[in-house]
Amino acid sequence: MLPEILDIDHRELAAGHPDDYIRALMQWHFSADTGSPFWLRRAKTLDFDPRKDVRTFDDLRLFPNVVNEFRDVAIEEMIPRGLTGADRTIAGIYESGGTTGAPKRFVMFDRWMEFALSWDEHHYADLGDANVLAVTPSGPHMFGEFAERRARRHRGVRFTVDLDPRWIKQMISRGDVADTDRYAAHIVDQAAHILTTQTVGILITTPPILERLAQRDELVELVRKNIRLICWSGAHMDADSRTVFREEIFPGIPLKGLYGSTTILGMSRERDEERPDGLPVFDTPSPYIAFRVVDPDTGADVGYGERGQVVMNHLTKYALLPNNRERDLAMKVEPPDHILGCSVADVGPVRSFDNVEIIEGVY
Repeated sequence: MLPEILDIDHRELAAGHPDDYIRALMQWHFSADTGSPFWLRRAKTLDFDPRKDVRTFDDLRLFPNVVNEFRDVAIEEMIPRGLTGADRTIAGIYESGGTTGAPKRFVMFDRWMEFALSWDEHHYADLGDANVLAVTPSGPHMFGEFAERRARRHRGVRFTVDLDPRWIKQMISRGDVADTDRYAAHIVDQAAHILTTQTVGILITTPPILERLAQRDELVELVRKNIRLICWSGAHMDADSRTVFREEIFPGIPLKGLYGSTTILGMSRERDEERPDGLPVFDTPSPYIAFRVVDPDTGADVGYGERGQVVMNHLTKYALLPNNRERDLAMKVEPPDHILGCSVADVGPVRSFDNVEIIEGVY
């Protein structure tokens, strides 16, 4: 039977009793009648008992980082046995970008995806009806499906231009500058046709594509005239670029970022309050997604205001993905009250990860 504290409809209960939540989550994922085949099998290789030894958020450090194992795990192995009814409805199977090798593959459940969207609705609530232009990866990437559902929530349709981040990263790694530029121009050409022929109120894209779009005066004018909100994600944006976009290129249009990953099956959202240095701060939907920032060499937590490597945790009844070191560096920021882990700012990729040079590309 599902403990009430694990139901995503009771987020306030879970957030108010974080240690109780963590303990209930361990019982769920490591009990024979509710856990997934993957975790029940993997538990036998651990040198600790999650049901006894993991009692707080800090105890999640005991787990090894297992996300690389999700490159070839059958999706049936990832489904918790305790999920029933609507909780078991699958929204899709989504893959990571493949930056560090073969992509990792994860199951996204419908109710969790809808929760993540409703939590992020914070930035969209006052927009009313709107069509969406999503210049984003689709196919095996969850970014495109989030944009599709966003459009439906605003009683609109999604116009889409597909990005293939894996292909453009291959071109960059080969030093194929000319083809990389042609590919990016091809993407912007398609976006331009939609912006000039259709009514669009929300633009969702990546910072590199937004920079390309901003180089065309006619598209800047169309965005200024029609777009009511720009959402960016998938690649980093520095404070200077953010300031130029907000104050010079697209003044008056809200520019809101998301920082997420397939390995947390969701995102953190940009905080409303401004930092003096102009950097966006990203808060998580705790306790379901929680960040730490650590020294890349020692694994020790860094102090607030210091930079380190981001450690991500997805902690729901739908999936357990703990203690995952991401390929990003960030500044550790003090979180809002009653939030597990920390918030982050000034996010950017590491130079290499898992002995692979990191190429950000357009996503």
